[in-house]
Amino acid sequence: MKNYIDIPDKEVTTSLIKSAMNLKNDPFKDLAIGKNKRLIMLFFNASLRTRLSTQQAAEQLGMHVSILNISTAWSIEFEDGSIMNLEKAEHVKEAAQVISQYCDILAIRAFPSLTDKEKDLSEQLINGFKTHASVPIINMESATAHPLQALADALTIKEMSTKSTPKVVLTWAPHPKALPHSVANSFIKMMQQQPVDFSICHPEGYELDPNITKNTPISYNQEAALQGADFVYAKNWSSFNQYGQVTNQDSSWMLTEQKLDQAQFMHCLPIRRNVITEDAVLDGKKSLVIQQANNRTYAAQAVIKELLLNS
Repeated sequence: MKNYIDIPDKEVTTSLIKSAMNLKNDPFKDLAIGKNKRLIMLFFNASLRTRLSTQQAAEQLGMHVSILNISTAWSIEFEDGSIMNLEKAEHVKEAAQVISQYCDILAIRAFPSLTDKEKDLSEQLINGFKTHASVPIINMESATAHPLQALADALTIKEMSTKSTPKVVLTWAPHPKALPHSVANSFIKMMQQQPVDFSICHPEGYELDPNITKNTPISYNQEAALQGADFVYAKNWSSFNQYGQVTNQDSSWMLTEQKLDQAQFMHCLPIRRNVITEDAVLDGKKSLVIQQANNRTYAAQAVIKELLLNS
């Protein structure tokens, strides 16, 4: 594994989950691996869990960490052949090469525009750094993917499942803002690799990229889809076909204790209480959101360790 930009193949994923579980049992056992190594984290968008968990993961491997909030620095140009006579002061060709000299691994977080579908799907930003950097790249969320979150999610399900093939449902939930598809996309790809009975439910018009959902069963009836579920992952996403638009804010899609029944509840956080789900769900014993957030550290640590060992 040379980079961690999207969900890798099943064999690599299985190895990373096993490594994350081992690291969770003894987080500081590999301090020597990262000695005298540096992780640089670039944030084109604000972050809480991703920033803190990835920094903690690197430090538990003995690495030094530098963090740069690009939004408070300068604008970077990604288009080839551009005439840079406006606000953008540096091209990714120079930026990626220069930053690579300062670190051993480069981690990047950026959100989609949700206005230019073609550009978002091209992953222009993270692929620009991948092309021109000389060190491994970690995707801390991009326009279409959040593989670190999905790895933590898979780790959580493995820890908490009492069945060989648990039923896992990803359900759309209402939200007042237009949100990216990245968490949903990566969770789908991850579950397609796992030994689970996986399905998706959402209102009509909220179909995701068919190149990602593939043959995964999709339902427009939330209550029917949730029946017998062992894990329910709630997430909002904006329209893919009417790109970036909020075409439905139906509050009846909010998760309740009654709908969940015996299922364990998952969400990537942050979460809007009594919009995505009611307080009783988040405050109840079936909520796994804090465990998921904790597992972000060990998922990132497993990825960083693998990249250090193979770089």
